[in-house]
Amino acid sequence: MVNVDQEIELLKREITRLGTKDPATGTICVKFGKLVRDDDCANIFEAIVGTLRAAKKRKVVAFDGEILMQGPHDNVDVVLLQPAASS
Repeated sequence: MVNVDQEIELLKREITRLGTKDPATGTICVKFGKLVRDDDCANIFEAIVGTLRAAKKRKVVAFDGEILMQGPHDNVDVVLLQPAASS
């Protein structure tokens, strides 16, 4: 079983892979819908919404609202605040 810290690190890598970097700020951002519909993410995360909430509490990511739901929140930006660790 993967612990929360490991899941958050995996989340950071997936946001980096799927997201776009803002040249002005250097932050990486991905739409929630793109994240939850990605096949690799679906295979990695059993409960991506829970991982996102844990990452938000730790100030690793930022997004509007407390919880995101597939469908209504597909266009919400998930912003990576901390880069993924180097491999």
